[in-house]
Amino acid sequence: MLTKMASHFMRKNNIKFYFNADRIYRRYSVIASVIKEANVGEVTEVKGWVKNLRVQKELVFADISDGSCAKKLQIVIPKNLKTDELTYGSSVRVIGKLSKSPRGQLELAAEDVKVLGECVVLDGYPFNPRTTHSAEYIRQYLHLRCRTNYISALLRIRNAVSKHIHNYFDIKNYLHIHTPILTSNDCEGAGEVFKVLPDNKDTIKAMMQQDKNVDNVYFGSKTFLTVSGQLHLEAMCRGLGNVYTLGPTFRAENSRSRLHLSEFYMLEAELAFCENLEDLQSSIEDLLKYIFIETRNTNEDDLYLIDKEKNKPPTWLDKKFITITYTEAKDILKRKGLPDTEDGINKEQELALVAHCDNVPVFIIRWPKEQKSFYMKESQDNTKVEALDLLAPITGEIVGGSLREDDYKKLKLKLPSEALNWYLELRKFGNIPTGGYGLGLERLLQVLCSVPNIKDTLPFPRWPHNCDM
Repeated sequence: MLTKMASHFMRKNNIKFYFNADRIYRRYSVIASVIKEANVGEVTEVKGWVKNLRVQKELVFADISDGSCAKKLQIVIPKNLKTDELTYGSSVRVIGKLSKSPRGQLELAAEDVKVLGECVVLDGYPFNPRTTHSAEYIRQYLHLRCRTNYISALLRIRNAVSKHIHNYFDIKNYLHIHTPILTSNDCEGAGEVFKVLPDNKDTIKAMMQQDKNVDNVYFGSKTFLTVSGQLHLEAMCRGLGNVYTLGPTFRAENSRSRLHLSEFYMLEAELAFCENLEDLQSSIEDLLKYIFIETRNTNEDDLYLIDKEKNKPPTWLDKKFITITYTEAKDILKRKGLPDTEDGINKEQELALVAHCDNVPVFIIRWPKEQKSFYMKESQDNTKVEALDLLAPITGEIVGGSLREDDYKKLKLKLPSEALNWYLELRKFGNIPTGGYGLGLERLLQVLCSVPNIKDTLPFPRWPHNCDM
């Protein structure tokens, strides 16, 4: 057992070390740092959860994870330090000396072991040791599923991708804008919005005014959870230049498919002085390749944990994305014998187009204007808009974007509501051409990690009839 540590300390590489007369003791460090530094011979304290336990004649071997990385740290425990509370799933604190096993593996020779939280599997803990549970099974236990290798790896990758997104836009000199979650806009005009009202009837009664109804009593107008921050970004772009946002968006769609959520995160960017689709496409392609390459550099072990068979880099990373027009896409689908759809391109057709392009992401550009939103710039023949969808393997559509209508007169004719007069007024004073796009973070993670179901790409998914916790 360790003797009581003195209160004196020193610093080395910004890590606090406690020491007494005969040894230096490094205070608690995350396992990712311990494995990375691999300071053999150093006395270290780690904390985490027991992922595997092997009891032998004189020693007990425990694999410990604290969630900071995909790798686990092997703890070598003398039999006399093993208690009945030390089981699979229990949380522990271990102090010991780092060493290398005969096979060269970093391990911690335990000198002090304390069980912080017991885990009795037979009391209802849903995950069994040395068992691979299906994603569908794990999804029943949202509060516990981050303990599994699959979900913990996905959430570490999600964290890394978020950082890479911010790093990319910082390098490119974009400003990060916090667009509002509460809004009076239905940007996409599809009516798939969640209405926001006070739940307290006394508040509504106290605020009710003459000629007001319940829907607008609090804010003075109907208010929704945002479906997009795009319109707000357009306002910011016309004074700050290139801008982006990354935040939650909400869609009241009655869909339980593997590709839909009621709440999800959307990366949206608006490019100032953008006058053609080619510049917009180049920006999107550059961003996606940056994210994929950086994530492979930072989270290769996590990608391997998620899918040992599909963890190789996608073949399209060194290829240019393909571009075809909407008309060309329809011709390809017709030749393949797929049924024609008058209202656009459905999911089956999207995936067929990606397969036709050898699973290289493909831009579909210049769509019929009646299929797209009012804010998209009309082409010269006034039948199409300068819009794009980027299709990718697994998900189909992953990015949607367009040039924005910058003609005041044309936009005024298409404006769906007088409540958007402020948006029209942006074209009146010092207007500039802009273009922008939206990228669903969860669909991006599906493509990056080869995850079939979008509900496994975030900690607490929400979909129709499901808002647990």
